[in-house]
Amino acid sequence: MLTVYGALGSGSVPVEAALTLIGLEYEVVEGATWEHDPAILERVRRVNPLVQIPALVLPGGEVMTESGAILTWLADSHPAARLGPAIGDPRRAQFLRWMTFIPASIYSMFWVRDEPARLAGPDFDAQARVKTATAERIADCWAMMDGQITPAGDYLLGDSLSVLDLYVAVVSRWGPGRNRFYSAAPGMAPVVRRVDADPRLTAFWAERFPFEPGWER
Repeated sequence: MLTVYGALGSGSVPVEAALTLIGLEYEVVEGATWEHDPAILERVRRVNPLVQIPALVLPGGEVMTESGAILTWLADSHPAARLGPAIGDPRRAQFLRWMTFIPASIYSMFWVRDEPARLAGPDFDAQARVKTATAERIADCWAMMDGQITPAGDYLLGDSLSVLDLYVAVVSRWGPGRNRFYSAAPGMAPVVRRVDADPRLTAFWAERFPFEPGWER
């Protein structure tokens, strides 16, 4: 069985969603590292020395980290699920572009945004400026992506939901929030709403990233 080290609403959620759509059995080891619980930190450190989630442990014990890499590997390893274009598909280049862009340009911002003292130090005013600056950077990146990618059907790459759609749907729920995402990326807004409403994921969302009142902020 596959093992996912993750947490509610975290970067493990698109990985768990992909596994759900593929139909693979997996177990989740809860690893909310931001709670700074020593037991959780040690649990995650054993599989990822950076003490970050998600991490995917394969049946043979091999460990994968980096959400974009895990999602791409899952799509490539299970072509019948149609969660990503295969090598040779004309959409492959753009798929790889955006699967790399999200963690490099957007996801990485949250290492600072979630704990601005990491770079700003104890100065609360400096921390507030970091929060504002990262929110603007994230919105700008979504806007750039929106201007460069034109949904080729119901989803970003065509008529089938891909791991790219899952990735965008989850990361766009983090700060500065979905409403800001809708404003910055109006072209992608219908796609993420469609992912939110996918009946195959209704029970999954309710368990791993619930749409609680006010969630769009």
